[in-house]
Amino acid sequence: MKRHKGKLAFLSVFLYSFIYLPLIVVVIYSFNVAKFGAGWRGFTTKWYGVLFQNEVALQAALTTLKLALLSTTVATIFGTMLGLGLSKGRGRGGRSAAVTKVASGLLYLPVTVPDILMAVGLVAFYGIIRDTFGILTLGFWTMVISHVTFEIPFVALVVKARLQGLNKALPEAAADLGASTWQTFRYVTFPLILPGIISGALLAFTVSLDDFVVSFFTTGPGATTLSILIYSSVKRGISPEINALSSLMILASVVLTMIVAKISKRSGGIMPVGH
Repeated sequence: MKRHKGKLAFLSVFLYSFIYLPLIVVVIYSFNVAKFGAGWRGFTTKWYGVLFQNEVALQAALTTLKLALLSTTVATIFGTMLGLGLSKGRGRGGRSAAVTKVASGLLYLPVTVPDILMAVGLVAFYGIIRDTFGILTLGFWTMVISHVTFEIPFVALVVKARLQGLNKALPEAAADLGASTWQTFRYVTFPLILPGIISGALLAFTVSLDDFVVSFFTTGPGATTLSILIYSSVKRGISPEINALSSLMILASVVLTMIVAKISKRSGGIMPVGH
């Protein structure tokens, strides 16, 4: 038994090392004195100072935050509405329940479909709209629309899971006591699903920060995110400054993911995987 546990422990350490060592290397080399090359030349924190004086990087960070905040706000509103609609449809019989089941299944498709396919589809869609109506030139706002598109399912799935775990007797009791549909939602349903909404919003925000493929395909002049900046910089060679920027993005992703996991655990929600 002990031998079996030892093998499992060794396998776990090996797999976790395989997953996280590349990220650890990025963080370590962000403190490397050498500007070029893979050799270690000593410890320094100057590259973080250089990074915060880089106007291009700061502008990319601002664009990334604006993109994440705007898309998350819109996706949270529509995702919550979609989650509520799908949850109510499940309780009805007949054709309505069948349609809701199909709609719920289709909700997983944007989560699991490869990013490159969604990106190509969005670019083609924008091209049709631009050729027909003369609007939607690739740029910041097309990125916002694109991010909203793949964020909505994340929010809807988390909210839907939260709603499925609610005590159905509470809204019914509020209705029996004379509360209107709006009052029941405002004072009973909404406070109960709020942790799920927050969890879904944070998950959408994290996904937006981490996205590269969709942003790269749907961006235009003057709209560069941090992920696109890192990609364009790496083609000229990996420097400690880029490692510092990547390390900060890793830290932000880890913190947000931990917060989402904690809220999701408390609220009984789920964390869809994708993108």
